[in-house]
Amino acid sequence: MTAPDRLSPGDPAPDFTLATDTGETLALADLRGRRVILYAYPAAMTPGCTKQACDFRDSLASLQAAGYEVVGISPDKPAKLAKFRERDAITFPLVADTDKAVLTAYGAYGEKQMYGKTVTGVIRSTFVIDPDGKIERAFYNVKATGHVAKLRRDLGLD
Repeated sequence: MTAPDRLSPGDPAPDFTLATDTGETLALADLRGRRVILYAYPAAMTPGCTKQACDFRDSLASLQAAGYEVVGISPDKPAKLAKFRERDAITFPLVADTDKAVLTAYGAYGEKQMYGKTVTGVIRSTFVIDPDGKIERAFYNVKATGHVAKLRRDLGLD
């Protein structure tokens, strides 16, 4: 497997309809007309992913006040996402991309460096999608800690 194709500003955001942590489905098309922050993370309930999810949770009110919806995406099954939501009081939708097709379409699944080795997995990434469904910003290989604060600065919210 080679490095995935990355999205750039102006590209159409790949559409999806995925199961959520509540057992319902969420389609990107349902969020059309709103700005969406879609963030990809490797695994629910791991230390880095928990820190990142809690940072988004703690910033959610101000992000929503600025017109953004937040959605987390990982290859976890909906039942694991539900446990993650309950354990850490996650207050935004978490979607399950168990076959990794959507993560791949966003360039957020593929080869990456981990501890000096090349491995295949989820590339921690964040996408800002405009109200028309186009990529406004794409951030790849983001850090779990401090990313939300950096994103808020990049979006002019702080």
